[in-house]
Amino acid sequence: MLIETLQFLIKTLSDLFVLVLLLRFYLQVAHAPFRHPLCQFVMAVTNFAVLPMRRMVPSFRSYDMATLLAAWLVGMIANGLILALNPLPYNFAAPQTLLALALLSVLYLFKQSLFLLMGAVIVQAVMSWVNPYNPLAPILDSLTRPYLRPFRRAMVGGVDLSPIILFLIIQVILMLPVRLLESGLLMQLKILV
Repeated sequence: MLIETLQFLIKTLSDLFVLVLLLRFYLQVAHAPFRHPLCQFVMAVTNFAVLPMRRMVPSFRSYDMATLLAAWLVGMIANGLILALNPLPYNFAAPQTLLALALLSVLYLFKQSLFLLMGAVIVQAVMSWVNPYNPLAPILDSLTRPYLRPFRRAMVGGVDLSPIILFLIIQVILMLPVRLLESGLLMQLKILV
Protein backbone atom coordinates (compact mmCIF):
# COMPACT_ATOMS: atom_id res chain seq x y z
CA MET A 1 0.00 0.00 0.00
CA LEU A 2 2.87 2.36 0.78
CA ILE A 3 4.55 1.50 -2.53
CA GLU A 4 1.38 2.33 -4.51
CA THR A 5 1.09 5.64 -2.65
CA LEU A 6 4.71 6.53 -3.42
CA GLN A 7 4.24 5.56 -7.08
CA PHE A 8 1.09 7.71 -7.23
CA LEU A 9 2.89 10.71 -5.73
CA ILE A 10 5.87 10.34 -8.05
CA LYS A 11 3.61 9.99 -11.09
CA THR A 12 1.38 12.94 -10.16
CA LEU A 13 4.19 15.34 -9.29
CA SER A 14 6.26 14.41 -12.36
CA ASP A 15 3.20 14.70 -14.63
CA LEU A 16 2.44 18.19 -13.34
CA PHE A 17 6.02 19.39 -13.65
CA VAL A 18 6.46 17.87 -17.12
CA LEU A 19 3.22 19.53 -18.25
CA VAL A 20 4.51 22.92 -17.07
CA LEU A 21 7.86 22.34 -18.79
CA LEU A 22 6.13 21.34 -22.02
CA LEU A 23 3.85 24.35 -21.73
CA ARG A 24 6.96 26.53 -21.49
CA PHE A 25 8.40 24.88 -24.60
CA TYR A 26 5.19 25.22 -26.63
CA LEU A 27 4.59 28.80 -25.50
CA GLN A 28 8.03 29.67 -26.86
CA VAL A 29 7.31 27.82 -30.12
CA ALA A 30 3.99 29.67 -30.48
CA HIS A 31 5.66 33.04 -29.71
CA ALA A 32 3.19 33.72 -26.90
CA PRO A 33 3.43 37.14 -25.21
CA PHE A 34 5.66 36.54 -22.20
CA ARG A 35 4.27 39.49 -20.28
CA HIS A 36 1.08 37.54 -19.71
CA PRO A 37 0.64 36.29 -16.10
CA LEU A 38 0.36 32.66 -17.24
CA CYS A 39 3.66 32.88 -19.11
CA GLN A 40 5.28 34.62 -16.16
CA PHE A 41 4.07 31.83 -13.85
CA VAL A 42 5.38 29.10 -16.17
CA MET A 43 8.75 30.81 -16.41
CA ALA A 44 9.01 31.31 -12.63
CA VAL A 45 8.14 27.69 -11.87
CA THR A 46 10.56 26.19 -14.40
CA ASN A 47 13.52 28.58 -14.38
CA PHE A 48 15.36 26.63 -11.66
CA ALA A 49 15.53 23.56 -13.92
CA VAL A 50 15.85 25.18 -17.34
CA LEU A 51 18.35 28.01 -16.82
CA PRO A 52 21.24 25.80 -15.62
CA MET A 53 20.64 23.42 -18.53
CA ARG A 54 20.80 26.26 -21.04
CA ARG A 55 24.48 26.64 -20.21
CA MET A 56 25.10 23.11 -21.48
CA VAL A 57 22.36 22.57 -24.09
CA PRO A 58 22.08 25.10 -26.92
CA SER A 59 18.89 25.92 -28.77
CA PHE A 60 18.25 24.21 -32.07
CA ARG A 61 16.63 26.40 -34.75
CA SER A 62 15.09 28.61 -32.07
CA TYR A 63 13.66 25.60 -30.22
CA ASP A 64 14.51 25.58 -26.52
CA MET A 65 16.13 22.16 -26.28
CA ALA A 66 17.08 22.73 -22.62
CA THR A 67 13.41 22.83 -21.64
CA LEU A 68 12.66 19.72 -23.66
CA LEU A 69 15.66 17.91 -22.15
CA ALA A 70 14.57 18.91 -18.64
CA ALA A 71 11.09 17.48 -19.31
CA TRP A 72 12.61 14.28 -20.68
CA LEU A 73 14.93 13.92 -17.67
CA VAL A 74 12.04 14.40 -15.24
CA GLY A 75 10.11 11.71 -17.12
CA MET A 76 13.13 9.39 -17.16
CA ILE A 77 13.76 9.83 -13.42
CA ALA A 78 10.07 9.39 -12.57
CA ASN A 79 9.77 6.24 -14.70
CA GLY A 80 12.97 4.88 -13.18
CA LEU A 81 11.74 5.53 -9.63
CA ILE A 82 8.37 3.92 -10.36
CA LEU A 83 10.12 0.86 -11.81
CA ALA A 84 12.53 0.74 -8.87
CA LEU A 85 9.56 0.60 -6.48
CA ASN A 86 8.10 -2.41 -8.31
CA PRO A 87 8.57 -5.80 -6.67
CA LEU A 88 10.34 -7.10 -9.80
CA PRO A 89 14.10 -6.48 -9.65
CA TYR A 90 15.12 -4.42 -12.72
CA ASN A 91 18.75 -4.31 -13.78
CA PHE A 92 19.23 -0.58 -14.37
CA ALA A 93 22.88 -1.10 -15.32
CA ALA A 94 21.90 -3.06 -18.43
CA PRO A 95 22.01 -0.96 -21.60
CA GLN A 96 18.76 -2.51 -22.87
CA THR A 97 16.92 -1.40 -19.73
CA LEU A 98 18.25 2.14 -20.01
CA LEU A 99 17.38 2.28 -23.72
CA ALA A 100 13.84 1.01 -23.08
CA LEU A 101 13.47 3.51 -20.22
CA ALA A 102 14.75 6.35 -22.44
CA LEU A 103 12.32 5.44 -25.24
CA LEU A 104 9.50 5.13 -22.73
CA SER A 105 10.32 8.66 -21.53
CA VAL A 106 10.22 10.01 -25.11
CA LEU A 107 6.81 8.40 -25.54
CA TYR A 108 5.77 9.88 -22.20
CA LEU A 109 6.66 13.38 -23.45
CA PHE A 110 4.64 12.82 -26.62
CA LYS A 111 1.68 11.61 -24.58
CA GLN A 112 1.88 14.56 -22.19
CA SER A 113 2.06 16.92 -25.19
CA LEU A 114 -1.16 15.43 -26.52
CA PHE A 115 -2.81 15.84 -23.10
CA LEU A 116 -1.65 19.46 -23.01
CA LEU A 117 -3.13 20.09 -26.45
CA MET A 118 -6.41 18.44 -25.44
CA GLY A 119 -6.59 20.58 -22.32
CA ALA A 120 -5.89 23.76 -24.28
CA VAL A 121 -8.60 22.89 -26.83
CA ILE A 122 -11.15 22.14 -24.10
CA VAL A 123 -10.39 25.34 -22.16
CA GLN A 124 -10.47 27.38 -25.37
CA ALA A 125 -13.84 25.89 -26.39
CA VAL A 126 -15.39 26.52 -22.97
CA MET A 127 -14.00 30.06 -22.84
CA SER A 128 -15.37 30.82 -26.31
CA TRP A 129 -18.86 30.12 -24.97
CA VAL A 130 -18.47 31.79 -21.57
CA ASN A 131 -16.09 34.73 -22.13
CA PRO A 132 -14.55 34.98 -25.61
CA TYR A 133 -12.64 38.15 -24.69
CA ASN A 134 -10.73 36.60 -21.79
CA PRO A 135 -7.03 37.63 -21.67
CA LEU A 136 -6.09 33.94 -21.87
CA ALA A 137 -7.79 33.56 -25.28
CA PRO A 138 -4.85 34.82 -27.42
CA ILE A 139 -2.44 32.44 -25.72
CA LEU A 140 -4.74 29.46 -26.16
CA ASP A 141 -5.33 30.48 -29.76
CA SER A 142 -1.61 30.63 -30.46
CA LEU A 143 -1.18 27.14 -28.96
CA THR A 144 -4.11 25.48 -30.76
CA ARG A 145 -4.38 27.36 -34.07
CA PRO A 146 -1.85 25.21 -36.01
CA TYR A 147 -3.70 22.03 -35.02
CA LEU A 148 -7.24 23.35 -35.52
CA ARG A 149 -6.56 25.11 -38.84
CA PRO A 150 -6.90 21.99 -41.06
CA PHE A 151 -10.38 21.33 -39.64
CA ARG A 152 -11.75 24.90 -39.59
CA ARG A 153 -14.04 24.19 -42.56
CA ALA A 154 -16.06 21.76 -40.44
CA MET A 155 -18.96 24.08 -39.68
CA VAL A 156 -22.52 22.88 -39.10
CA GLY A 157 -25.16 25.54 -38.60
CA GLY A 158 -22.55 28.16 -37.69
CA VAL A 159 -20.96 25.92 -35.04
CA ASP A 160 -17.25 25.19 -35.39
CA LEU A 161 -16.70 21.44 -35.01
CA SER A 162 -12.91 21.56 -35.44
CA PRO A 163 -12.20 21.13 -31.68
CA ILE A 164 -14.32 17.97 -31.61
CA ILE A 165 -12.57 16.55 -34.69
CA LEU A 166 -9.12 17.32 -33.23
CA PHE A 167 -10.16 15.85 -29.87
CA LEU A 168 -11.25 12.60 -31.57
CA ILE A 169 -8.01 12.37 -33.56
CA ILE A 170 -5.94 12.85 -30.39
CA GLN A 171 -7.97 10.15 -28.61
CA VAL A 172 -7.39 7.70 -31.48
CA ILE A 173 -3.66 8.45 -31.44
CA LEU A 174 -3.57 7.85 -27.68
CA MET A 175 -5.59 4.63 -27.95
CA LEU A 176 -3.79 2.94 -30.84
CA PRO A 177 -0.17 3.79 -31.64
CA VAL A 178 0.78 5.30 -28.29
CA ARG A 179 -0.73 2.48 -26.27
CA LEU A 180 0.83 -0.17 -28.54
CA LEU A 181 4.27 1.42 -28.30
CA GLU A 182 3.96 1.85 -24.54
CA SER A 183 2.88 -1.75 -23.96
CA GLY A 184 5.69 -2.97 -26.24
CA LEU A 185 8.30 -1.02 -24.28
CA LEU A 186 6.89 -2.17 -20.95
CA MET A 187 6.92 -5.76 -22.22
CA GLN A 188 10.54 -5.29 -23.24
CA LEU A 189 11.36 -4.11 -19.71
CA LYS A 190 9.63 -7.18 -18.21
CA ILE A 191 11.61 -9.47 -20.52
CA LEU A 192 14.85 -7.85 -19.36
CA VAL A 193 14.14 -8.67 -15.70
